[in-house]
Amino acid sequence: MGHRKYGLAEVLIMAFDGALRGAQPPTIPATTSPADNVPEVVGSTWDHQISLRFMRVNHAGELSAQGLYLGQAAVARDTNTQQLLEHAAGEELAHLAWCQQRLDDLGGRPSRLAAGWYAGAYLLGALSGLVGDRWSLGFLLETERQVGNHLEDQLVKLPPDDRKSRAILLQMQRDEARHAATAQRHGAVPLPLPVTFIMRLQALVMKTIAARL
Repeated sequence: MGHRKYGLAEVLIMAFDGALRGAQPPTIPATTSPADNVPEVVGSTWDHQISLRFMRVNHAGELSAQGLYLGQAAVARDTNTQQLLEHAAGEELAHLAWCQQRLDDLGGRPSRLAAGWYAGAYLLGALSGLVGDRWSLGFLLETERQVGNHLEDQLVKLPPDDRKSRAILLQMQRDEARHAATAQRHGAVPLPLPVTFIMRLQALVMKTIAARL
């Protein structure tokens, strides 16, 4: 069976709806966090703030990734591409739940701009998806590559005693690498350099703002 293809007006409505849903706490999926069986170690106040800031940024990033992939899936032409994107979004939801749980453990909160991160990413995903499925997969591939680099940087800077956050970041890194490899196998188009540069710039802006707000 085929799947429904949405028009631009419907996509805009769904993006607005995504903004409303993005402001709500995520529904925690039935997924065990990699940090569940890792003992908590209380570090210095400064280390605590670093961990909290990292997890807030990751929470915003996972929310954005979920919106991006669901926006692309909504306009995908091929059922297999749609299912691949929806599966990736489902795993990002698990990552989102882990970040939310870790934020709760650290006594922190998500970014106050959660609704905007989700809705903006959803709209970007839908618009990029209208260009074609292979371009959607190209965005997935580049997004996951950039996220992998971002996580590697955090793993270097994360306080050594914060083993719970490290366990989460390592599992997320493995999952993102798998998403990238899957997109590549399914025919992802390499994005032009100007597009990848803009994506890096957008990610930098999001990380900077989400860490504070």
